[in-house]
Amino acid sequence: MLTYIRLTLRKMWLFLANLPMERKLIVVFVFLISLPITYVSYLSSRSMFNSVLVNATEGAGQMTSNASDTIDRYIADLKRYTALPLYNTDVQLYLTQQHTDWEKNTGMAMFLSYLKHTKEEILAVYMVDQYGSVFYDRVPGIHELYPEERLAQWRTLSEQAGAAPVIQGRHPIRVNSNEHREVISVLRTINSVSTLDNIGILVFDVDINLFKGIIDPVNAVTQGNTLIVDNNGELIYASEDSADPIQAHETQSLNTQLLLQHVDQQQDHFQIEMNGQSYLAVYNVSKQTGWTTMVTIPLTRILSPVQKNRNALILTTLIIIAFALCVATIISHALTKPLKSLVRLMKRVQHGNLDVWQHSKYNDEIGMLGSHFNRMIIRVKDLLQEVSLTEKRKQKADMRALQNQINPHFIYNTLESIRMLAESNDDPRVAKLTYLLGLQMRYSIVRSEEAVTIRQELDHVRNYYHLLQIRFPDKFNLNINVPEKFLLLPVIKLVFQPIVENAVFHGLDQKIGLGTLSITAWSEPGNAVFCVEDDGIGMSEATLRALNNSLQNGSESEMFGIGLRNVNERIRLHYGSSFGLRVESKLGVGTRVTLRIEHLTFNNHNEDEIKYGEEML
Repeated sequence: MLTYIRLTLRKMWLFLANLPMERKLIVVFVFLISLPITYVSYLSSRSMFNSVLVNATEGAGQMTSNASDTIDRYIADLKRYTALPLYNTDVQLYLTQQHTDWEKNTGMAMFLSYLKHTKEEILAVYMVDQYGSVFYDRVPGIHELYPEERLAQWRTLSEQAGAAPVIQGRHPIRVNSNEHREVISVLRTINSVSTLDNIGILVFDVDINLFKGIIDPVNAVTQGNTLIVDNNGELIYASEDSADPIQAHETQSLNTQLLLQHVDQQQDHFQIEMNGQSYLAVYNVSKQTGWTTMVTIPLTRILSPVQKNRNALILTTLIIIAFALCVATIISHALTKPLKSLVRLMKRVQHGNLDVWQHSKYNDEIGMLGSHFNRMIIRVKDLLQEVSLTEKRKQKADMRALQNQINPHFIYNTLESIRMLAESNDDPRVAKLTYLLGLQMRYSIVRSEEAVTIRQELDHVRNYYHLLQIRFPDKFNLNINVPEKFLLLPVIKLVFQPIVENAVFHGLDQKIGLGTLSITAWSEPGNAVFCVEDDGIGMSEATLRALNNSLQNGSESEMFGIGLRNVNERIRLHYGSSFGLRVESKLGVGTRVTLRIEHLTFNNHNEDEIKYGEEML
């Protein structure tokens, strides 16, 4: 076999060697011209193919992601609406009322009508009370519903979900005796606000054509077909191309199962063969619902512009080759010279020299190749520069991160070293002072969540008091009289300590004799009130009026320090402008500072348990 190939090649070479010089040049230039042009055409066609395919994939991915986000927002709205009965005391009363009168019917009808109008795609809203009575409202055109046929299924789904809302995938419902509508349902168990017992069920039926308005833009942009599948693999909605709906549904079900076999990530794409045709499939899996939004695009629609350009490129290449056969001898030198120049530049680039430039004198294929080479060199330089800048930024960010980790650690270790040195030198006061200072700094500096408990705040105040006792021995006493039920309440960090510090240095420090600092708490409707009171020197009415005005207006004043203003501003930012600090004082008697925490309610069954009402789920 190898001998035969060698003989064939030798015969071909001898045939070429025996040709006249003119024909030799023609043959040589045919190869020299046709091969580069064919190669460039192949690269361009391949690049265009990949570019079109990548752009189509990215565009379809963005469209499916947007469609999935739209569906997630819509479902999230419905889930929030299912919690509205929790905030309506009349509805809570109606659901536990065994008999049905005019007032109950009217109240339930008004509430269901309000829910139905929250979304225009809602076909019907149902509410089942504690005794199995069903109330509903529906859109015009639906005269009769049959919720009794679905009541058992609602109870099963709500019991499985507990207090959380549950989504029932696509299913038909019977309306107007013998008609059927395709819907998805969102339902939730309604619990009593006071007893937490199950007192009813709320159900939304949403028209399946809701998804048409979401899918049609995706199909229009991608020129494909979009389908939505729930987390159980059941088809929610799909665009139909077949004139026979039954055949289209069966085919779509088979194709859906085939497509879902390739879904293994949150967002990805793949190519697949279905019904004798190749498709590009792009999908997005929702984190909220677990639903998969997928668009399938025939590759022929994506690549049809590429095929047209490829045919045009082939035709152009053939024309150039035919013309080159006529003028091959004349332009042989013009063709070889720029090629040699380009080869030399490529060798310099190969050895790491990117400061090269191809100066093309002609706009032929070789000139185009040189132009592409120049663009490639520019792009390589840009990429190398971007990589260098990115690496420098990364190094700076790593250095800052490491420094931020070292600084607090260094402070704590230094304080611990001082404490150990003091203990080794039998100086317990310095050791205790250093230990307490370390606790204060750790609580104040260490990065943590904004909210802490009242217990943590009071422990911080006690540590601060022990720290002050070293500086001011037997100067004042600290009395904390806060009931146990307040200790687990959340509060923003560093609220009490600045107030205590202000009381010590501006009230008790200048008092003659032993002083007392008290922290108390009590409850008011909807609020928990805390009071920090001292029996120090107090302040005049003018000074008190100026201090309260400064706190109320948030203005800075050189007369007062930053401690109270800082606490006041943080409370107002966190709880609202109607909250903040209030200072009361009498000269020679003492000063009282009060603050409130909003939205506090007590359980009727256990006064020691505190729970916080939420504005929205």
